[in-house]
This record gives sequence, structure tokens and C-alpha cells, in this order.
Amino acid sequence: MSQPRDQNDAPDIHSTAIVHPRAKLAPGVVVGPYAIIAEDTVLGAGTVISSHARVERYTILGKQCAVHHGAVVGSIPQDLKFQGEKTTLEIGDRTVIREFATLNRGTRAHGKTSIGSNSLLMAYVHIAHDCIIGNNVILSNSAQLGGHVEIADYANISSLVAIHQFVKVGAYAMVSGGSKVSKDICPYIKVARDPLKPVSLNTIGLKRRGFGSDSIRELKQAYRILFRSHLNTSQAIERIQHELAPSEEIDTLLTFIRESADRSGQSGRGLLS
Repeated sequence: MSQPRDQNDAPDIHSTAIVHPRAKLAPGVVVGPYAIIAEDTVLGAGTVISSHARVERYTILGKQCAVHHGAVVGSIPQDLKFQGEKTTLEIGDRTVIREFATLNRGTRAHGKTSIGSNSLLMAYVHIAHDCIIGNNVILSNSAQLGGHVEIADYANISSLVAIHQFVKVGAYAMVSGGSKVSKDICPYIKVARDPLKPVSLNTIGLKRRGFGSDSIRELKQAYRILFRSHLNTSQAIERIQHELAPSEEIDTLLTFIRESADRSGQSGRGLLS
């Protein structure tokens, strides 16, 4: 793969690449052999498109992204309701898309698929229409996301995970390899086993991201109340509010649980517990 050049350089387009005249390439962009860049696309400064990759119509890539060999970015949704409407795929800065990943743009329902900055999408990942992926997310090899999936910042999805439509995965959560995910996953926790269930707080991941010992201790207590106390969700929330001091992490956790409960009637997903 070509290395990013100075972002003030003119775009470097291989002679075998096909770049539509209405594509917008910022300075420093590199387009490799046999790559195809469609009309109405935007490639940010320093972004590198490797050989045989395709960037389809209405795709916006941020600065210093990398699209590796054979990836297809911004293709139309695999949704029978899609009628050719103008929708987008929007990707932030410094996100890496590895070999043969496929990323669909949105449908009329949401209007776009969005992926944040500094994320890593490994080989053969699929992201369907209308998904919302946060910043610093890792999707490992062959992770497969149905339509309208939402994954919050710093979540880590292991290889061969299949996530059902409309499921939400909270920030800093970790999903073990080969899992089938059909319910929302709380922030900060690790889920595993078959059938899938919460197994622990994602302690290692939280330490790596700079969470202090006090925050981790409070989240561990919240985890025990939610998943080990045999209380129902409403009772667990009430006990957490009574026993634990308010904090950004606890507020994030409780907000996610309440919103999941509100959405469960519409999506039929509910919270993994």
C-alpha cells in the first residue's frame, strides 16, 4: 500500500485508476492501480486508496484515511426498500478500512451511514445501511453489522461477530469472537459465551483507555447490581442511584439502559442481561 504523502502535494493517481471528473480529491490523496473513484465523492487530504478498491457515489472520506485492496466503500444498500434515493456514507479522519470490507450508504430511513474517526475496520467487515459507528471503534475480521446498528466510541467487536439490525453497543464494550448479538449491549462490559451474556466489566479495556481505579470500582459495583443481584432492571437502576455516587460513567450507563428500554417496543431488541 502506498504511504501517505505530504498533504500539500497534488493527488497522485495511478495511470490505471478510474477517477470520475466530479470526484473531489484533496491534496495528498493517493489512488492506487485499478482503483475506481465514482462521481460525487470527497476524499480528504492525505487519504490513500489502494489497488482495486472502489469508492462509490456519495461517499465522503475524511483526512488520512486508508482504504485497502479490494474494499468497496459506499455501495448501495442491500435493502429492498431502497429506491435509489440520494443518501451518503460519511467517514471521519484517520479511519482504516482493510481488505475486502464492504460499507453501504444509508437509506431514506436515516439518510446516511456514518463512521467516526480513528476507527479500524479489519478485513471482510460488512457495515450495512444506516449504521452509526463512533470514534476509535475496532471491528475485527469478518464482523458483520445489519442495518441501523449503532456502536459507540471505543467499542471492540471481535472476529466473526454477527450483529442484528437495530442493535446498539455501548461505549467501551467488548464482544467476544463468534458471537451472535441480537440485543443491546451495555457500555463498559464484556459479553461472551453461547448463549451470549455479560461476563464481566471490560476492566482491561478501561485501564488501557485511562479510566482511574475509582471509576472502575464504581462500574464494577454497578455491573454486580445489574447482572448478579437478580433484580429486575427498574430495581437495579433504583439501587444504583441509591448506593453509587453520580458520575459521568454511571450516568452514561443508566441513560443507555433507559433508552434501550424505550426502544425495545419498536425494535424488539431489548437489553442483553
